[in-house]
Amino acid sequence: MQASAFASDIDAYLAYIDLERGLSRNTRESYRRDLEQCAAFAAGRGAAGWRAVTADLAGAWIRSLGRRTAASSQARKLTALRMFSRFLVREGLRPDDFTALLSGPRLVRRLPQSLSEAETGRLLASPSGGDPASLRDRALLELFYSSGLRVSELAALTLQQVDLQSGFARVFGKGSKERVVPMGARARDALGTWIASGRPHFVKPRTRSELFLGSRGTGLSRVSLWSIVKKHAKRAGITKSVKPHLLRHTFATHLLSGGADLRAIQEMLGHASISTTQIYTAVEGRRLLDQHARFHPRNREK
Repeated sequence: MQASAFASDIDAYLAYIDLERGLSRNTRESYRRDLEQCAAFAAGRGAAGWRAVTADLAGAWIRSLGRRTAASSQARKLTALRMFSRFLVREGLRPDDFTALLSGPRLVRRLPQSLSEAETGRLLASPSGGDPASLRDRALLELFYSSGLRVSELAALTLQQVDLQSGFARVFGKGSKERVVPMGARARDALGTWIASGRPHFVKPRTRSELFLGSRGTGLSRVSLWSIVKKHAKRAGITKSVKPHLLRHTFATHLLSGGADLRAIQEMLGHASISTTQIYTAVEGRRLLDQHARFHPRNREK
């Protein structure tokens, strides 16, 4: 591959989105890998740089991904390439957008799974003891469900980011974007008890200001945090697949079913676009259809 012919434009683009869009490091690295993969494919077919990449060549790259790459990953790669191509045109590095006529794979949008209110109640009641670990786990679960935070956001929380008196937590989400999320009374009470009576038992000389601590006195990692959630889900008899976004999806679904405004849910979740939040309307619609099918008299009379 003629690295310099392709790499310099990729570097310029990544610098641009870093300044203009504030994307997370993981997102930038994903874009880099996608664009470098396309560049390697193009160079292998004789292209000397991005000016020589045609729609046919880009389409051949997408098709070459085939069954070994999930449709969602193919769609992400095409999105990265589209954004990059538009950047090249905008910067005068190409006369045209070579992705304009490309089409990606059709995606079947999976509806997020969530817990019922009864399942959520059992999960939150699982850490019932008064020992420091139980106080931590109860505070962690209550805050998780009460705020709809991402696992990474919950793991990164510090004491300074939580205001128990006002009932808010200040978090830094994707792209280091700051937002303020409310927490309910039970979460505030559980956090207050953890901070006053549980957290001091985990403090070690190396401890800093992380809100949730492990046995070594350091902040819980995302993996450790999620293992705690899975442990209590098992204790609560929950048979659903326990995945990292389960409580976040549950938070949003329960708010919507309770009558919360979709824009408010979008703001609390930290979604950049309302279209991302709208998937929960489909979840709620499916729930209503299930309830109608089960309980309406005309559905039972067969």
